[in-house]
Amino acid sequence: MTENKTLSDAQKRDLVLALITLKYTQSNSVCFVQDGQVIGVGAGQQSRIHCTRLAGQKADNWQLRHMPKVLDLPFRVDVAKPNRDNAIDVYLGDTPEDVIGDDVWAETFTRQPEPLTSDEKKAWLSKVTGVCLGSDAFFPFGDNIERAHRSGVTAIVETGGSIRDQQVIDTCNKYGIVMAFCGLRLFHH
Repeated sequence: MTENKTLSDAQKRDLVLALITLKYTQSNSVCFVQDGQVIGVGAGQQSRIHCTRLAGQKADNWQLRHMPKVLDLPFRVDVAKPNRDNAIDVYLGDTPEDVIGDDVWAETFTRQPEPLTSDEKKAWLSKVTGVCLGSDAFFPFGDNIERAHRSGVTAIVETGGSIRDQQVIDTCNKYGIVMAFCGLRLFHH
């Protein structure tokens, strides 16, 4: 539907994976996929933009987990994997002091990690590209595309059929995003 009509085989696979995932999620859902892996799902929210924001934040956190500074966190050997995952989530979140603060870091780490700054996060996320996005129904406004673009989305599949399809297509064209209409509505009510 967009000016850019080039989809790689990997993007096609990721868009199909997004649709399969959406088939089994609560209605009003979007799904971010990269390299054959679902990296963020926003499901059952009251509006599509809330779904896109939720899924986009999850996708961004998945991307941030791959930063060298995060991969090199000095975990103690006796810290179980679920506790490591929780510590990483807190480290990436709004209250990293809950795991790296002066009074708590030794419970999880061999040395006190440096905080991950907002600028470091923004710099890492600004380089993300190649993410695919699926929606279980049409996008009613271009704001969803704006948010998706901030998470590195380069290809989108959605049903089509909104009275504002052209606005959504124009927003995709603004960023060179490929968008396909599948005509398949996975929204269940």
